[in-house]
Amino acid sequence: MYRLRWKRRRLLFRALRKRRQMRAVIDRTARIARDDILAVSSVRNERARLPFFLDHHRRLGVAHFLFVDNCSIDGTADYLARQPDVSLWSTPHSYRLSRFGLDWLTWLQSQYAHGHWCLMLDADEILIYPHHDTRPLPALTSWLERTGRHSFGALMLDLYPKGPLGAQTYRPGDDPLRTLCWFDRGNYTIRRQEQLHSLWIQGGVRARCFFAAQPRRAPTMNKVPLVKWHWRYAYVNSTHALLPRHLNRVYDDQGGEMISGVLLHTKFLPEIIAKSVEEKARREHFANSRLYDAYYDALAADPDLWCEHSSRLTGWRQLEAMGLMSRGNWV
Repeated sequence: MYRLRWKRRRLLFRALRKRRQMRAVIDRTARIARDDILAVSSVRNERARLPFFLDHHRRLGVAHFLFVDNCSIDGTADYLARQPDVSLWSTPHSYRLSRFGLDWLTWLQSQYAHGHWCLMLDADEILIYPHHDTRPLPALTSWLERTGRHSFGALMLDLYPKGPLGAQTYRPGDDPLRTLCWFDRGNYTIRRQEQLHSLWIQGGVRARCFFAAQPRRAPTMNKVPLVKWHWRYAYVNSTHALLPRHLNRVYDDQGGEMISGVLLHTKFLPEIIAKSVEEKARREHFANSRLYDAYYDALAADPDLWCEHSSRLTGWRQLEAMGLMSRGNWV
């Protein structure tokens, strides 16, 4: 516990140091009300995804978005600056050396999210949860607080099309789920990480298609994206785990089920082919980027990720029936 406390302090100090790397483009944080639910995200060249991303999470109940733009050249920054519920910062500094954006976002959370329920999301993640179509986030967060919980877990579910990635069509503002409507349902492994009391889930289409020979190197699929934030909190690695570690207990270790959601991962839109070539050259997305060269090469080759065991997405009730999310005792 002593070592973990010092680790958390070091992470908070990193965020304090990295705050000077950001420049405010437009700051509307004075409009944030006491009970607003917030969302934070770092982005680069996500103009095509952002209209749907914003509309979806607005409908869920997010009242204000805090974005950090990392040198976009596709109009992302201009688009975000025009949104009345967005505050925007920019930085030209290294995404990888900022702990993949966590240092920047941790600082913004410490300044603006203290006391608020806060979502940390990538632009290619769409949050859903049981009854999300009829019960907005304020209903969920109120219930979580009444039951003594201050964090909410979700499985990241990779979605993909049927056919080569580059053969699909997608226009900015479209619902990505019309293009990406297939997923892997049953190849998931789960382990408990004792040090942080977190889970480690791997599987999905990326494990099947790109890491079959080295399954331990497959991406981590469990996340804790929604937290009642305190300025002393800090994520350790992406939103997979955070400190203090009690926030990672988003599962029932007595054999029951806790409510959980799914992050629909829309990474595999047609643009992924060009982005893979670019990201392989930039080496900003993985701590040891050379280990992922074959992954980027495979994506750049325009693969077809669909197989005869793929499942077509129909909604949250289907995912609950498959055990990929749970309503727990929220009825």
